[in-house]
Amino acid sequence: MANFAKPGGPQFSVDVYQNEFLPEGGREVNAIVTVTARGGGAPAGAPAGPAASAAVVLMVDCSGSMDYPPAKMRNARDATAAAIDTLRDGVRFGVVDGTHVAREVYPGGGRLAVADPATRAQAKQALRRLSAGGGTAIGTWLRLADRLLTGADVAIRHGILLTDGRNEHESAAELKDTLDACAGRFTCDARGVGTDWEVKEVTGVASALLGTADIVADPARLTEDFTRIMESTMGKGVADVALRVWTPVGTRIRFVKQVAPAVEDLTGRRTEANPRAGDYPTGSWGDESRDYHLCVEVPAAGLGQEMLAARVSLVVPRPDGTAQNVGAQGLVRAVWTDDMAASTSLNSQVAHYTGQAELAQAIQEGLDLRKAGDLDGATARLGRAVQLAGASGNADTAKLLAKVVDVVDAPTGTVRLKAKVTEADEMTLETRSTKTVRVKK
Repeated sequence: MANFAKPGGPQFSVDVYQNEFLPEGGREVNAIVTVTARGGGAPAGAPAGPAASAAVVLMVDCSGSMDYPPAKMRNARDATAAAIDTLRDGVRFGVVDGTHVAREVYPGGGRLAVADPATRAQAKQALRRLSAGGGTAIGTWLRLADRLLTGADVAIRHGILLTDGRNEHESAAELKDTLDACAGRFTCDARGVGTDWEVKEVTGVASALLGTADIVADPARLTEDFTRIMESTMGKGVADVALRVWTPVGTRIRFVKQVAPAVEDLTGRRTEANPRAGDYPTGSWGDESRDYHLCVEVPAAGLGQEMLAARVSLVVPRPDGTAQNVGAQGLVRAVWTDDMAASTSLNSQVAHYTGQAELAQAIQEGLDLRKAGDLDGATARLGRAVQLAGASGNADTAKLLAKVVDVVDAPTGTVRLKAKVTEADEMTLETRSTKTVRVKK
């Protein structure tokens, strides 16, 4: 384990969990890399210091559907007001009204306000002007948020997006282009309220912008959720942290995935750092810990040989565009042995998270098959999900699955599809399918 304290920010540590032993001819090395940050961020209500300076833009869906029922718009205004109350003094912030176009609600003029008692009160007064009407073009909201956030000289740039409908006023390609343009510029948490929105759109926004996604089926719960999101944002102490993976000549990285607190494949997001190393984005950090699954293909070697398969470190950007290595480092090794007990033993961390990743995939496939009318296929995949959730101790996911299937025997994955499933229960399972539980180390 290595540690590093970023001045004014959190102290990072890296731990590696693996079975480094391979049989003769073995080529695949798997490791779980745990990154922990402590001492970062600042509590809500505290002034924003230079190391924890932040800017937040809240994007509120104001399309016509937000008026059905009328309480939904009121709940959205109340939740946004609560989030504004949670801002630290000194944090830059703004509010965007989102329909088929994006409009600045507060403060306006292409700028952000600085949080203090007066601006919070002004912003909450401005929220009273929010009303429902128009369509939905999420990409326009994100592009306006990007322009506002880019103009702020801060360490942390974050968006919070709320929608209740499908992105019907722009194409999927247009939204993807927007997400590609915004990726790496700010992080964004996305929430769907009610049940008339598209899960893959909301989770796609959060995934591309390294935020969280969730459903708030009951609009009355929005205030609680928005407050929790803003408290988390205010706890961030350093932005744009990347996982740098170095590998020697002859090796190939098969994948890099975040596996806790949720499954997120980072493999395709690699940017080359030098001929032997690449960076994988992880977003902003406060006091927290995350797990990553690294799989490396190494050249075959003879018995008794060993090699460094990968070196994992953390980097943050400097103002001049170069990267600063924060010093925390973990080593992934490969050792070839004829000890069958050693080489066939699966590390408990790797086994656990391999199962968690399969669980998320089984849920997604099962729900897609159910929607397509393939009930036998859906039963098989959701049954496998029930089996994996039980085996890994993922009680929350097991409870969500039990609202979609009748569990006959969890250990064998024997289930029956429920004849009637509420839309909210199905969407909750789909939205939260990637959430994982950690294994005790």
